[in-house]
Amino acid sequence: MPKRRSLNDAKRVETADDLDDVVRDKREGWRATAAKARRRQRRYTTRMTNEIARLAQDGADEADE
Repeated sequence: MPKRRSLNDAKRVETADDLDDVVRDKREGWRATAAKARRRQRRYTTRMTNEIARLAQDGADEADE
């Protein structure tokens, strides 16, 4: 069973295709319905995308200083 990635793994994402590789639901088969699995994936993808944006913003702020 693959491990759910932490938000710290957002540093490893360089392209949008990498995001699909990082975001993986280890309990996908355990979800009550397929809709709940899709919802969980969507929420986690959004959280990971926001973390990537935050890291990019922090990097831009450090470059400005």
